[in-house]
Formats: sequence, C-alpha cells, structure tokens
Amino acid sequence: MPSTVPPLVIEAALEPKPPISTPDIAWHERPLERGFFDRNKHLTFEAVGENYHVGVLIEGPPPGMRLAPRHYHMLEEEHALILEGEVTLLLGEERHVMKAGDYVCFPAGQRVGHSFLNSGSGPCSYLMIGERNPNDVQVMPDSNKMDVRALGRERTIFDMSGVRDYLDGEEAN
Repeated sequence: MPSTVPPLVIEAALEPKPPISTPDIAWHERPLERGFFDRNKHLTFEAVGENYHVGVLIEGPPPGMRLAPRHYHMLEEEHALILEGEVTLLLGEERHVMKAGDYVCFPAGQRVGHSFLNSGSGPCSYLMIGERNPNDVQVMPDSNKMDVRALGRERTIFDMSGVRDYLDGEEAN
C-alpha cells in the first residue's frame, strides 16, 4: 500500500549570511531620562535584519544606570549571560549581584519584573537573547504600564489604571 503522507519540504527562509564580528559593530547609544541609558549592539539586526523572530544583543549601560524599567513579558522568554563587569539583577524586590559567566532566564508569563543595573564602577556588558513575538504584552509593574505590541501601532504603552468593564461605553442598538 503506498504512503499517503506527503513528503517533508523545507524551504530556506533566508540566504546564508557570513559571520559577523561583535568588535566591528558600533555601540548604539542613546541617553534616556531618570537614570536610564540605552547602549547596545543588536547582533541580530546586523546578521539577518530587523524582522527576525529571535533577538540577540549585547547591552552595556554606564555605571549606575539601567537600560530598561523592571518588566516582564507575557509571551516572550529572555536569557541573559553576563560578559563583563558587575551587574545587579533587580528581580521583583530582590537584588542579585552578578559577574562575568553568570546566567539567568526569564520565562514567558513569569509575573516578576526584572531589570539590570550596572552596579560596578566601570563598564559592564551582558548578552541578551529573546523571542521577538509580535503579539507580546510587556508589563512594567513599578509604573503600572503595559506595552501591547500586538496592536501594531506606533505608540502601544498604556496606563493599566484605566481599566474598564467589558460593556463600558457599549450600546446594543
């Protein structure tokens, strides 16, 4: 009896790309407000472009600063490996001092905010690997905000104190 299972077809989504060298990639630096400073090398963007489903980047805020508020993701998992310096992981109300070689994972849906602080007197850097789910909701518990990426709008951050009931503002006519 002949098989009714169709053959497996694998199509390449991307053309093969040559390796990249992280020292050749310039730091993207952008001062923010309130003790935050965006400093990163987005390896994925350099290697395969901005629309890839996994993000890999090196982050390195200056001493005493953070890149992001404490946050968690409902659909995205994140991994961090400390490369250099002293970094303090802010995990909920806990603080964990980390050094080169230390690793931590933040599973999707784990409702505990996390952020990294350069707690040393010199440079720090850490490798971040995470999904780039277009439907993710990111929650920032310290400021009671959420980022709803699935809306596909330019501005997607909302104040969660504006909660309404299901039928508020609705009419059945």
